[in-house]
Order: sequence, then C-alpha cells, then structure tokens
Amino acid sequence: MSISFDDQVAIVTGAGGGLGRCHALELAKRGAKVVVNDLGGAVDGSGGSSEAAESVVAEIKAAGGEAIANGGSVSDRAGARSIVEDALNAWGRVDILINNAGILRDKSFAKMTLDDFELVMDVHLMGAVYCTHAVWPIMREQNYGRILMTTSPTGLYGNFGQTNYGAAKLGQVGFMHSLKIEGAKNNIHTNTIAPVAATRMTEDLIPEAAQEQLGPELVTPAAIFLVSQDAPNGIILQAQGGQYSMACIVENEGVNLGVDADADDVAASYERIADLTGAKPRNMLQLGAL
Repeated sequence: MSISFDDQVAIVTGAGGGLGRCHALELAKRGAKVVVNDLGGAVDGSGGSSEAAESVVAEIKAAGGEAIANGGSVSDRAGARSIVEDALNAWGRVDILINNAGILRDKSFAKMTLDDFELVMDVHLMGAVYCTHAVWPIMREQNYGRILMTTSPTGLYGNFGQTNYGAAKLGQVGFMHSLKIEGAKNNIHTNTIAPVAATRMTEDLIPEAAQEQLGPELVTPAAIFLVSQDAPNGIILQAQGGQYSMACIVENEGVNLGVDADADDVAASYERIADLTGAKPRNMLQLGAL
C-alpha cells in the first residue's frame, strides 16, 4: 500500500454513509486517525442522530483503526468549529479535510422556495467554507494540508430541478480555484472530486439497473489520491464506476473585434467567437489578473 496516512489526522464530513463512509474507512485503513462527522439527518437535512457516525467509528475500530464521531452541523459555524476542535483535542493536528456533507431539496426553480435554496447552499457551500476556514490556520502553521471539495455533474453541467444544488456545487469549484493559489506557499493543496455514485442521495436520480455498477467505493480511490502527499493542486477529477476523467474550464483565443465593436458585430462574429478549436485551460496569471 504505497499511499499511506500514518500519523495524519483526517476529517470527513457527512461520513455516516455513502461516499463519506467509504472515504473514512479507506483513510483509516491506510493509517489515518479519522473524525467521522455526520449530523445523522434525512436526505433533506431534517432530523438528526449520532447513530450513523458512531456506526462508522465502530467499523474503523473493529478493523484496528482510530476514529471518533462528531455530530455537528457543517452549516452552523459553531458546529463546523466543533469538528475541528474534536480533532485537535484528540490528536493535536488536522492534515486532511474532505468536505462531503450534503443534502437535497429538489424542485423546479418555479416551485422552489428560497428557504430550500438557502438551506442547500448553507450545507454544501457554506459548510465547506466554515470547515475550511476552521482548518486553514492549522494547516498554514503546519505548512501542510490537503483539502477536498465535492462537486457534482449537476454543478458542472446542470440538471433539471437542482438549481440550488448546482449553484452550491459549482460554488465549491470556484472556492477551490482561489484556495489553490492562496494555499500553495504553505503546501496546502485543494482539489475537487466530481462523483457519480449510487447513494442514499442519488437513489431517485440513478436508474436502478445502473446502481450496482456505481457503488460509492468506486469513487473513493480518486478521493484518496487527491488528499495524499503527492496530490496535485486545483484539479477537478470525475469518478464513476471505475472510470476517471478530468474536468476543467477552458478558453479559446477569441476574436478581436476592436474597441468600436457593437452588438451587431458580436452577433455577426458569434460562430467564430464560440469556436472552441484549440481551447485550453488558463490560469489567473495568464489572464493578467495577478
């Protein structure tokens, strides 16, 4: 087992089941001490129980690993801080944060309440922000950290009935792109995983016939690599059913229409402007923003 997390401490949010559970089990198997966070609520975020997190901790301990349970809500600043504080109190450091916690409140935008929109944003996006903000000074002081965001094909490409979820998931990608720049000097690498997996959250979205080939354990190898010592910095790695691919934002060379161009000129040149032949990723330095 070449990737090892001996003497490292990992936090996995939403780890009471599905993807988070698989990530936590594999981290522990490879030597990490793991904080298993899970509010224990329903898919829509209602309710709460410590049973799910404690069950995963029991699995880890039964296999000879070290883990503790935390039932804090990532959408609450105090709850997010409690996760990090539990890690520090138990083991004195935090090396890895996997922002995995999430809920669904799917409806078409015409029927969606703003409360449902905000709650999904609070859990997915602000939950990642709160947890990352709590570990950031620790990782800077250590000069080491690995942070993983969890996006979704919905965030990257959209899906009917998931405007709240899609906005939150792409928000995590934008969050990552700036963290990768700010954390680089302190050896803090931030990446994003885009999984497709059959879990409690996706059982109504993935056809039953496909669910057997899309187990969450088939996503975990990518997650483990992205929080390892040799992880890249600032990538989006898609994972589903044993297939792995890269997603990225690209830009073409565009068309220089001059400073006097008007809307009619843009319309007339649209096909050339939209031609992605030769398009490639760019960073902020290339765009002249830094």
